[in-house]
Amino acid sequence: MKKNIFEEELYKKIGINNLIIFAVYSFENSGEKCTFEKLVEKCFYFFPKSFSLFGISKWPDSRKLDRPLRTLRKNKLISGNLQKNLTLAKAGKKIAQDISRILNQRKLI
Repeated sequence: MKKNIFEEELYKKIGINNLIIFAVYSFENSGEKCTFEKLVEKCFYFFPKSFSLFGISKWPDSRKLDRPLRTLRKNKLISGNLQKNLTLAKAGKKIAQDISRILNQRKLI
């Protein structure tokens, strides 16, 4: 994975659900399958402060994705199987594109 960690001051202003949506979007753009384990890794890689284990910032905390993923599925923003592949619904892609513009332009919200 190439180095692409975003600035903490920027991503801390974005909700965790939207950060997850962005991470799923990054898998779709690269053609990779998005499993739960890979999503935990990518979320921690992109946004380490938001997805680290409390008290041990060097490790990811998969629990930080559990409830948000259920909410995203319930709201029909993502679909698929956690073990095989998660994908974004049309509304999820729109959100991901907006978040991508914010993160890549380094625009504070």
